[in-house]
Amino acid sequence: MKMLAMAFSLFLLMDSIGNIPLFISILKGIPRKRQLQIIFREMLIALSIMILFNFLGDYLLDALQVTQYTVLISGGIILFLIALKMIFPAREAEHVSVADKEPFIVPLAVPLVAGPAVLAAIILYSRQETGALSSVLAIMAAWIVTTLILLSSTFLNKIMGTRGITACERLMGLVLTMMAIQMFLEGLAGFLTAIHHP
Repeated sequence: MKMLAMAFSLFLLMDSIGNIPLFISILKGIPRKRQLQIIFREMLIALSIMILFNFLGDYLLDALQVTQYTVLISGGIILFLIALKMIFPAREAEHVSVADKEPFIVPLAVPLVAGPAVLAAIILYSRQETGALSSVLAIMAAWIVTTLILLSSTFLNKIMGTRGITACERLMGLVLTMMAIQMFLEGLAGFLTAIHHP
């Protein structure tokens, strides 16, 4: 269940639905077949970065001697703030400069998919009792769904429209809010238990 929760939260953080208009705008003017090749290449780069952070994150937190409940509390706060941005997006964040040549790594792979929020969450999750294999599988599951959505970005944009995409993004933000609060409460419970039973 923890693996599924991790996969679902990472999928929400990758914000594939919200990124559809940005991907379309950035890849505008490039032939459709080439667009699909670029999206898949950028998603592979994003996946590599996320898996790298998954294994480095645990060593980083060990070096800092961060406890389990600290990870949960800080993770809950971070996810909550991100969820608020998904529900109440800043208008200026929608404007992304479009380069004349093909994008490479920036901005599609990083930061639109493997952004600071996703990488921070992966580092925090790497400390939880899920195991390295479970963490990688969770990342892979979230990545596969995100990739399929972004490969279908043109089609989904035509069906859903701007309002539909915005509504879905805010709904995902609401779900992420509940997950963030649950994570925070679990961390707080662990902290209180540690204080009363040192």
